[in-house]
Amino acid sequence: MALLKSAISGPVTRNSHAFVVNELGTAIVGGEFPPGSLLPADAEFEERFGVSRTVLREAMKTLAAKGLIFPRARIGTRVNDSTKWNLFDADVLGWYFAAGITDDFLRHLCEMRLSFEPFAARLAAANAKSEEIVRLKELAHQMGESRSNEAFALADLDFHLTLLAASGNPFMYSVGNLIEAALALAFKLSSPAEDPDRRAEVAHSHHLVVEALEARDGDAATKAMEAVIMKGSERVTASIDAKGEGKK
Repeated sequence: MALLKSAISGPVTRNSHAFVVNELGTAIVGGEFPPGSLLPADAEFEERFGVSRTVLREAMKTLAAKGLIFPRARIGTRVNDSTKWNLFDADVLGWYFAAGITDDFLRHLCEMRLSFEPFAARLAAANAKSEEIVRLKELAHQMGESRSNEAFALADLDFHLTLLAASGNPFMYSVGNLIEAALALAFKLSSPAEDPDRRAEVAHSHHLVVEALEARDGDAATKAMEAVIMKGSERVTASIDAKGEGKK
């Protein structure tokens, strides 16, 4: 839940390695070092961040593992094309947030959720254990009763991750970072918890998913989850448009 916790309380950097990874990742995704460009020499970064060469090189290995950069002997370290960046990685998604949310990013995130979450709900209608359905019902109730944005957001995320687990397909749970990114974005821009009517509406939409699971109705579960995703995306889009923050 690193993305959501960061949205709630702000980013926490625990050591020099994490600091350098975060600073360089933010700089790359934010465009300071565009795709195809060569990064400056190690000495420049050592001075910029006040770290040793060992710390810097370990940070570079981490960024390479996330797909952002590609080191080449005797040539230097080049920034990869964004198509090679691991957008399933929580850190990379967080750097996108820091760079500024675009209309395209929001649309792509919604499209990805629609590509797997409704089907996860269909699978859960067939495979969910009784205790998982009870847990989902409890979380939907918690969302309706939440009196803080933080409590609402954490219950919402727990609901969606529990549903992925209830699908019975372990690959589903591995894409949970995309859901967390969407919910962290909603938390930052347009939390329903601030409005009792909207909070009740969103909680009710999640209850409809649970009702479909209880009835073992895959079609209804699919439609209910699609509605949850679309309504959430529309709410965030409206908030971005109202604040004039959206951009291509």
